[in-house]
Amino acid sequence: MNYWSLVWENIKVSAGSVFSNFLRSVLTILIIAIGIMALVAILTAIQSIKNTINMQFATMGTNTFTIESRSINVQVGNKKHRRKNHPYISYKQATEFKERFSFPATVSVFTYATGTSTVKYQSKKTNPNVTIIGADEHYLLTTGFSLVSGRNITVSDLQLNRNIVLIGSDVAQGLFKNDNPLDKMVTIGGGKYRIAGLLEKKGATFNSSDNLCIIPYTNVRQYFPAPRRNYNISVTPDTKELYEAASGYSEGLFRIVRGLKVIDESDFNITSSDFLSKILNDVLKKVLFAATIIGFITLFGAAIGLMNIMLVSVNERTREIGTRKAIGAKSHIIRQQFLFEAVLICQLGGIFGIILGILAGNIVSLILKSSFVIPWGWIFGGVALCFIVGMLAGMYPALKAAKLDPIVALHYE
Repeated sequence: MNYWSLVWENIKVSAGSVFSNFLRSVLTILIIAIGIMALVAILTAIQSIKNTINMQFATMGTNTFTIESRSINVQVGNKKHRRKNHPYISYKQATEFKERFSFPATVSVFTYATGTSTVKYQSKKTNPNVTIIGADEHYLLTTGFSLVSGRNITVSDLQLNRNIVLIGSDVAQGLFKNDNPLDKMVTIGGGKYRIAGLLEKKGATFNSSDNLCIIPYTNVRQYFPAPRRNYNISVTPDTKELYEAASGYSEGLFRIVRGLKVIDESDFNITSSDFLSKILNDVLKKVLFAATIIGFITLFGAAIGLMNIMLVSVNERTREIGTRKAIGAKSHIIRQQFLFEAVLICQLGGIFGIILGILAGNIVSLILKSSFVIPWGWIFGGVALCFIVGMLAGMYPALKAAKLDPIVALHYE
């Protein structure tokens, strides 16, 4: 017989040995599968969440930045990204900046009125968790919103303080189901508003994108009064190449609007649209690293368990090994057989674990309303990893079996 015929014969013998000890093989395969499943499931879920985060923030415009008060704090874990509590941005400062702005870019002024409002239509009403935003005519452009039907807020709406509203898809679904909401009157806070537009559904990764209403910011001043209301300013340059120049120009202009001297520190923030996305992705990288370490520890434990079971198999099959050697089997053939067994068990466990891991990871993604992901890199990586684990776990038992003296092995027991 040539070499490859011997290899194929060894593979068949190894497969037969694995399935002849069915219960033990299944338990060993499950040990490997659980380790791979934990690793692939976590990595799949993280990748899915990461993709959705990036997709959600991409809709805001990759070259948009916001001028905001430093009283706004963003904290993830123990890392604070804003510490100082500087003065708020007033209505006068925000509108003055917009009027004086003369750079090739689009400027929008907006403010958050409340996040706990109830919207009413006849006898129906929403839960008290609707976000109300006061905005101008450019808010949709700078934040990536778009209209399904109706019209946008106009300059005349702001000047005449018209009671109009753009509603999100969640609000429309809750109040009107499948009816057309345009031109219907709803109650928000203490005012009556005519629905001018319906916003396109964006998805609820952060659970607030579609549960909102946008009204002219002049209306916010009337129906949601606050003594120190803070306004934000969004700027979207006409091209990505103008981003840095627009940011520098905006900082200089707003320093003038704020009345700051040359030696004074800027008492406001200029934050890119993907700022929070970068923070969350940084956290996900740390979670990914921790999950990978845990997965490898699990696989290390599985490798030890596999090695122990293979050693038991060698002891149980000592007479078989002696018989094979007595009829002419070389030591490298015996070694190869046990290595094939270990690798086969690992590969079966790996394939089973990868399938379960993808399902488990995407179940988590489904719960979080994230995108479906098939981690091809980790599928091939998992197969390669299982091969390495099988080789490492099976090497010592295979060497031990290969070194057995046939005469001693035949007299075993």
